Amino acid sequence: MRHNTVMHIARCLIELDLPDVYSLKEKRSIIKPILKRLPRQFNVAVAEVDYQDRWNMTLIALVTVGNDARYLHGLLEKAVAWVERERPDAPLAYYSIEID
Repeated sequence: MRHNTVMHIARCLIELDLPDVYSLKEKRSIIKPILKRLPRQFNVAVAEVDYQDRWNMTLIALVTVGNDARYLHGLLEKAVAWVERERPDAPLAYYSIEID
């Protein structure tokens, strides 16, 4: 059976600077709580996708699916705003949102 439902995949990349971090252990202490909280708070899948071996920056990806592209975009914008607000120790360097 085929459905004509439109399904959007929304993804967000968030690059964070970690200027006061001097070890991978320190980095993990900042990144792990973010990676645990975002899925609970915003119902998104999340992973650190780049710079795993660098202690002063990270790239986090968020992904979600749904049938309302505007809602998904707003949800990801709220997730980015949450990271900025809740984690001033990890300043936002860059983010992008794409929806297919």
